[in-house]
Formats: sequence, structure tokens, C-alpha cells
Amino acid sequence: MTSIADPRTDPAPALPAGLTTRPLQREDSGIVFALMAAQEQEDLGTVEIEEADIVGDWAKPSHDLAARSVAVLDGDLLVGYGELMGVDRADTAVLPSHRGRGIGTWLAWWLRDLGRRLGSPVVGNPVPEGGPGDRLLASLGYEVRWTSWVLQLPPGTEVPERELPEGYAVRTATDADMRAAHDVLEDAFLEWSVRDREPFEDFRASLVERPGFEPWNLRVLTDGGGAVVGVSLVHVAPGGVAYVARLAVRRDQRGRGLAQALLVDSFRLAREHGASVSELSTDSRTGALGLYERVGMRSVATWVNRAVRLA
Repeated sequence: MTSIADPRTDPAPALPAGLTTRPLQREDSGIVFALMAAQEQEDLGTVEIEEADIVGDWAKPSHDLAARSVAVLDGDLLVGYGELMGVDRADTAVLPSHRGRGIGTWLAWWLRDLGRRLGSPVVGNPVPEGGPGDRLLASLGYEVRWTSWVLQLPPGTEVPERELPEGYAVRTATDADMRAAHDVLEDAFLEWSVRDREPFEDFRASLVERPGFEPWNLRVLTDGGGAVVGVSLVHVAPGGVAYVARLAVRRDQRGRGLAQALLVDSFRLAREHGASVSELSTDSRTGALGLYERVGMRSVATWVNRAVRLA
């Protein structure tokens, strides 16, 4: 990755005259959603974000929203937004009607400055491949860390059933399963994701405080001894889209069709709760794209994570 302008020594780019900034508050989830939805509609022709996603992230006890976010306002209208989650994940949006005025460049500078002050070695931003955000970050020296795909099950298609080994079962997680489910997910995701381990309190808060959460959203797969060896987290978005947000199987249990069995179970339950479309996402770090394509899923959107080193 390429190092670019240093906020410690280079002056900040100027925002257009008349725009103001302030930190975000939890009560701003609605206007942030509207901003991000407008950007996605413009760039993708569809809206993938839910306000519930934002509320769930902001519910994490470790996330200091006021210290890690900025709103850019034109009067009372939110026209730009930037936020740093965890060590290195930046999220930004600019209202399409206000593009081309330098707001995105200012947000990139602001996030690099924040990352340096927090000790982040790198800041990365997910953007639709080939879109305005991708082109802007490329022009600022950001390089692609990984590629991710939104995968959809074509209408009328179902993931083939996989029989579970004897004694194994899939069920709704109970409160007593929460820590075990968190461990399975974090152990699996940290095999390829370079980040600190997510605190259990963050996992629980982002789950149970997410608007619309129901116990069936979290499914666990247990072995013959009752141990949790697989986990699936599925939501039904407005418009009837089932979205598997997380899916993991304990490393020593892989290669037995357990992930596929969890996927079948999640999509089936989601359909029972009103879903008509089934989706998930994966990225190039996991090596799982082929697995999902083999069960009939197809890519409907491609994103890249562009990042810049700060040290």
C-alpha cells in the first residue's frame, strides 16, 4: 500500500464554503441511513444497507461514536459522513447531489488524521468496485486489500440439502450458547482477518440491540456431545431479503457439509419469516467463493476494500 499526504504535516483540504461539521450521535442513525442509501442507490441501483446495521454497530460498548465520527452538513442536511470502526475500518458516504466538491477528499483526510491519532497502522474503506468512491480512493493512493462479493440465490433455486452426521443438530441459540457461538465465529474469522478479537460484549450488544432481532436469527449447530461447532446469523431485511451476516464452522469440523446444512437451515427459516430472496457476502481472504458458487449462488455486486498505510 502507498503512503500518501500526512495530516501531521500537510494542511487539511478545505470543505466548500457554508458546510459545517459535527460528531454523530446515536439519534443520527436515520439520517446516516438515508445518506448511505442514496449513495448505494446511485452507485449500485439498489440499497444494501439497513438502518438496523448502523444501530447494531453503534450499540457496541467499545465504539466511541462521538470521538470516531464526523457529519458534514449543508444547513440541516447531512451531505457527508465518515466513521472509523475498530482499528482500521472506515465507512464514508457523500450525497450524490454534492459530489465533485471535495467532500470525499476531505473525509479521507479526516479519517487518516483520526487513524494516526488512534495509532491505526492502516485505514481501509469498502467501496463498490469501479464506482465513484473506488475511483476517488485510487486517485488518492489507496490500494486494494481484498475483494468481496454479494452473492444471491437465484429465484426458484434452493441450496441442496446435506445430511448431518449422527447426533448433530441445528437449533435456535439460547442465551447460554452466546459465548460459545461468539468463540466459534471469532476463531473462524480470525484465521484470515487481521484485527483484534471482538469483545463478547460488542458481539452481544450488536446482536440483541439490533432493531428487529429475534432469537431465531442466531442458529447453532451442535455435535453429539452438545458442543457448539457451527453458527449462522441470518436477518430478514425490508423487501424480503434473507441475509446471512455470519457463517462459521469450527476448524476441526470442516469438510463434512456442516456449513451447507447451516445455510439450508438459515434460508429455510428466513423464507418462513417472509423472505423471498436469499443473500450473503464473502471476500477473497476466505477462499469460500467457490463453495457458495457450487451450491448455486451467483454474484450480484462486487466491492473492494481500498486502504492506505499510516505508518
